[in-house]
Amino acid sequence: MKHYLSAILGFSIWGTFALVLKPLSDYQALDILIHRVIFASVAIVLACFIFRKKQTLASLAYLKTISKTERRKLMLNLFASALMLGLNWYLFILVMNTVSVNATSLAYLICPILTTVIASVFLRERLSRGQWIAVIISGISCLILAYGHLMDLVYSLTIALSYAIYLVLQKNRFKVDKFFTLTIHIIVSTILLLPILTVIDPTAPRTTSFYGFVATIAVIYTIVPLFLNIYALKGLDSSVVASLLYLNPIISFLLAVFYYDESINSLQIVGFAMIFIAIIIFNLAYFYARKRNFVLKPDQGQIGA
Repeated sequence: MKHYLSAILGFSIWGTFALVLKPLSDYQALDILIHRVIFASVAIVLACFIFRKKQTLASLAYLKTISKTERRKLMLNLFASALMLGLNWYLFILVMNTVSVNATSLAYLICPILTTVIASVFLRERLSRGQWIAVIISGISCLILAYGHLMDLVYSLTIALSYAIYLVLQKNRFKVDKFFTLTIHIIVSTILLLPILTVIDPTAPRTTSFYGFVATIAVIYTIVPLFLNIYALKGLDSSVVASLLYLNPIISFLLAVFYYDESINSLQIVGFAMIFIAIIIFNLAYFYARKRNFVLKPDQGQIGA
């Protein structure tokens, strides 16, 4: 249950992102992005060596004990994860600036479907009939929300694929502290995004509130949700964590309608209603499958888990 709560809390936090992003609407998106990742890197390194020094040192010691082959696999996983995370952040901002906000919102609706399919193919995560029905309902809802916006769908698929791959990469057997691995992801992603500094205006005025909001985004809306996601993956399948990602756009949608008084149409209502139903079906099917396996395993001479 704690892994479920971890995923729910992480995606719920992301759903309220607009509360801290709207006050920064006068600033360039790339300006916000580069300050966000730099702040996040500094904050997470400090947290590693101040609050999680024991786990950090244990992870560094672990790296010395594993074979060269395992170390190479781990480093490849860390770099690929950082690359996908940095790419996702960059594409999100780029599409939001040059295409539409709708395309970025749609990405979070497509991501769970892609994650489920990738996990099923590469991680051999088996889905029940009920879970596949939920995936199909989700797919239909995404097509409804993308109706009349074909290019938005293409851009959304690109953003969603980068985060789907990132999520699947976190489902590994390496015995490294998850907070330590997240630290590596964020540091490497920041290094990869540093060229953004060459295209933003260094003389642009930035107020104290700008730095305050960016610091909040870096810690509360970057480090905390990502860590909660990785922690959730320790006890849940990638597809289950991905299905809970739908909480993000649903909360964003509710904020837009009831807090920011944005207009909605009937297709959006139908689309989001179908997504909410799909979340319920997917997770009920998951719980049913786990309960069924728990009952069957003792009869097969195994210990129930």
